[in-house]
Amino acid sequence: MSHTYKIVELTGSSPISSDEAVRNAIAFAGQTVHNMRWFTVTETRGHLEAGVIAHWQVTIKVGFTLDEPGERNDFREI
Repeated sequence: MSHTYKIVELTGSSPISSDEAVRNAIAFAGQTVHNMRWFTVTETRGHLEAGVIAHWQVTIKVGFTLDEPGERNDFREI
C-alpha cells in the first residue's frame, strides 16, 4: 500500500531541553492531527539569560498520512 503525506511545520518550546520542545509540539499537534508518522528537526534556537540557557525553541516538520477516500477526515489546520 502506498501513502500520500501532508507536511506541517510546528514550533515547540521548553525551558528544559530541545527534546522536550519537540515532544511538546508533537503532543499538542496530536490533539487535532491524526496519522502522524515522522518528523524532521529543521531549526533549534535558544534564549539566554545571564549567559545560561533559559528556554529552547525547536521548529519541526511533521508528516502524516492522508485518509483514503471515504475514511475519516477531521484534519483542522493548526
